[in-house]
Amino acid sequence: MANTFKNIKKKLRRKRLLAEKRHLEKAQAGAGGNEAARRKIKAALRRKKAVLKPVAVILIAVFVVLAGFLFLEKRTYRNYKVQVTSEQEDTVSTQYTYLSGKILRYSSDEVSLVNNKLETVWSQTYDMQNPVADVCGDCAVIADKDGTSMVFLDKNGITGTVSTSYSIVKAKVSKTGMAAAILDGDDHTWINFYNLDGSLVAENQTNIQDPGYPMDVALADNGVVMMVAYQFVDSSETTSYIAFYNFGEVGQNEDDRIVSGYTYDGVVVPQIQYLGSNAVALRDDGFTIYSGRQIPKELKTVQVEQEIISTFYDEDNIGLVFKNDSKDKQYTMQVYSSAGKLKFSKDFNIPYTTIRMSDDYIVMYNSSQLCVLNSNGSEKYFGSVDGTVKDFFKLGWNKYLLVMDTGVNVIKLS
Repeated sequence: MANTFKNIKKKLRRKRLLAEKRHLEKAQAGAGGNEAARRKIKAALRRKKAVLKPVAVILIAVFVVLAGFLFLEKRTYRNYKVQVTSEQEDTVSTQYTYLSGKILRYSSDEVSLVNNKLETVWSQTYDMQNPVADVCGDCAVIADKDGTSMVFLDKNGITGTVSTSYSIVKAKVSKTGMAAAILDGDDHTWINFYNLDGSLVAENQTNIQDPGYPMDVALADNGVVMMVAYQFVDSSETTSYIAFYNFGEVGQNEDDRIVSGYTYDGVVVPQIQYLGSNAVALRDDGFTIYSGRQIPKELKTVQVEQEIISTFYDEDNIGLVFKNDSKDKQYTMQVYSSAGKLKFSKDFNIPYTTIRMSDDYIVMYNSSQLCVLNSNGSEKYFGSVDGTVKDFFKLGWNKYLLVMDTGVNVIKLS
């Protein structure tokens, strides 16, 4: 009996030991699994951190840039600092415009490109009596108004010259360097189309009665479409005709290469312009926008009841200014997108003589006052200057060219 009890005790002890061993093994296996799981979690967290860290840096950088941009856009200035000045300039006979990030300076006998430090990049000579310039992108044309000379140029210098058979009324250039000129031949007028090197692409003779007298010309960026605004008087009523000429394959089978045309009775169209891919006819009662790279069609017409006293534009904006009856605010400005949508309307009281779009901003000035608005109509600067202002336009980020009767200055608003 005693042996039986001993055997039972041994078996129970053995079972207990086996159970403890299995429990220990299980605990050890669980601990190893947890350690592996912990290692996996730590590795995943390291990978996630490695991904999130540069993303966070980028987001912070974007936030800082946006905050800085919004601050500068909303910031207003009350003074300016002259950064560079040149008192040797003949500002009476010399004119200035913006070309390819620099200053194009031209007179009756010379054209030069000047950087923002007023240092000459290049200079070339010609002979004109009354030079006028048109600039688009990196290209420009300078024409002797009422004379017969034209020079074509880009940011590197003169690319071609032309001597015309008739007096030049107006000349325009496109971003691709194609240029057009209206020439006055008494009973007839001519509209000539040129390459950047001055070679003639096409010439069109027009009659005062059919299709009318050409008021303005504009060129599409594709280098093949030319827009012309004609005007004629019939039975004491003024009629305007907008014609689009295509000098590519699309227009080769059309009469006079006119691919589309629009007549407006009782309307005067003194100015037309290409705004990127769209074109605009600025009328005495508003404006009409046209769209289409090869065969332009009417997109939208905006008509106004007030008398338009000034217009201004760039590739993204069309601006109109009207007289205002208010004693406190003499003028009303309306600015539209290039698709014809009203962006803002603003009353103001600045007796300006010149208003223009300049590097996405609206600049106005008279002989002694300057005003700058951003593209949303918010005033950035308004102030008076000592001396007589001859010209004023934007050069870049918060920098402007101020041409005075005493010299030329590059200024920064402060």
